[in-house]
Amino acid sequence: MHTGPTMTNRPTALIYDKLDIYAGAERVLGEMIALYPQADVAVAIDIMKQADRGFLRGKVPITTFAQKLPFVRNHYRQFLLLLMFAMEQLDLSKYKLILSGSASIAKGVITGPDQLHISYVHSPMRYAWDLQHQYLGEAKLERGFSSFLARYMLHRARGWDLRTANGVDHYVANSHFIARRIWKVYRRESTVIHPPVDVDSFELRTNKEPFYLTASRMVPYKKMAAIVEAFKALPERKLVVIGDGPEMKRVKAVAGPNVEILGYQPTSVLADLMQRAKAFVFAAEEDFGITPVEAQACGTPVIAFGRGGALETIQGLDAGKPTGLFFDRQEPDAIAQAVLHFEHNQDRISPIDCWHNAQRFSAPIFREKYASFVERCWQVFDSAPAMATGLDRRLALAEATRDLSESIV
Repeated sequence: MHTGPTMTNRPTALIYDKLDIYAGAERVLGEMIALYPQADVAVAIDIMKQADRGFLRGKVPITTFAQKLPFVRNHYRQFLLLLMFAMEQLDLSKYKLILSGSASIAKGVITGPDQLHISYVHSPMRYAWDLQHQYLGEAKLERGFSSFLARYMLHRARGWDLRTANGVDHYVANSHFIARRIWKVYRRESTVIHPPVDVDSFELRTNKEPFYLTASRMVPYKKMAAIVEAFKALPERKLVVIGDGPEMKRVKAVAGPNVEILGYQPTSVLADLMQRAKAFVFAAEEDFGITPVEAQACGTPVIAFGRGGALETIQGLDAGKPTGLFFDRQEPDAIAQAVLHFEHNQDRISPIDCWHNAQRFSAPIFREKYASFVERCWQVFDSAPAMATGLDRRLALAEATRDLSESIV
């Protein structure tokens, strides 16, 4: 871990969108807290259950005025514009270093020219930009007055998101896929530092059993129903399904007798099945995607949709040491063909190679890369001349740190 006196004495704030469930973004925040234990944490709203708060290491996050509004806390997705406004009201004037982790609004905090703001972006607002139509469809807001209101809200959100992009001095993307999104939306370059995966909780097992595994929240974009339907065309092959959510009824409706649906399961059960499975099937287009890395940490190959972060975490059959393979359509027939293709090539995929590939995304590697990047950015920022305008200073910083991406990652 990269530590030093300059890191511990510097007034630092860690800013996140919200706290509601413990997932991938919260893992990143947990590592940031471990790196900067003296920092304050601030979020728009905090509604996380007490049982899930261990990663906060006892910290009580600062919240916005929205925390005191029950109608916002209970229905925060319907009050996006209000939460944007609330995030702008956070007074960060006493901090010199602001580190945000943003999938929507955290990067929009207001900072001054003598403050350094580095934003770790899980994604620009997915529902406001390229995935707007998908989200409206999933929410059944494609027509009518409610659709008009939702579209207008997202229109306003895009304007705010674009305007506040200029308040960030350096962007860090969680994948090259998200780096391309950042460039597309903000026209800003970013450094890629993949998020931490708890690979140590998923042990290597080389002897596999004759079944396939898939695990995910059952929401439309995860395409769990398509995976289950694919195995209907492969009746001699067993599929085990872990997960729960609004798509459960549909998943059960298309499942054949060779599909075992277990619903939600604790991590211990997931890890055990991942270790034993012949392969893990993953059909979502994710910004990064943690479960394929967890599967590889178990020595288990991954059959994945060839878009998004999966292309960065899985070595395809064209690699020297493959750890899985890809299919090009999120449809049952393409998934079924990929399973058959895997079986013809599975001898080329070594569990040891899968395990080695997963280690690239361990928490210690994330901490080293992230802390080193932040420290080098700070050194440049702290030594830059106090120019007449914040724009001039940021341009000087951008020029001086142009090579940071290659040197850090």
